[in-house]
Amino acid sequence: MKRYGINPVVLGLSLVTAVQVFAASERGSEEQAQEMVNKAVSLIHAQGSAVAYKTFTDNPGSAFRYKDLFVFVVDFQGTSLANGRQPKMVGKSLIAMRDVDGNLLIKGIIDVVKSRKTGWYGPYKSANPVTKEYERKKTYCEQGDGETAVCVGVFLGK
Repeated sequence: MKRYGINPVVLGLSLVTAVQVFAASERGSEEQAQEMVNKAVSLIHAQGSAVAYKTFTDNPGSAFRYKDLFVFVVDFQGTSLANGRQPKMVGKSLIAMRDVDGNLLIKGIIDVVKSRKTGWYGPYKSANPVTKEYERKKTYCEQGDGETAVCVGVFLGK
């Protein structure tokens, strides 16, 4: 009698592929990140920074949080002014924050905005909340109100 079973190697590869497809479908795109930053800067100019920062930080169901994308704002000294994923970071100095390779993340972001007013910082490594692994990421930023950087990061995969 012939047995029909599942090859464990094939099963393992199928599961890995399924997780990667799921993780990719949960990722926002570079275009979506740029669009979100543009909308965030427009809200800051239309409603003022206090209202906008509260919207970014306190309204996870808004247009400023989609899939793994969220708006965060830092001033040029590195203080967090708004954070759509980690509200507890607001008010804290992040200037010394580094990725696992030692890159100064917030300083790098501020340098991009100071020099070009808009652009991408990265890639760098960050923990992905979906996969729970470190992945490459880059962040799109524009100058906001005064000396601030309005940003959204995008995971690029491993």
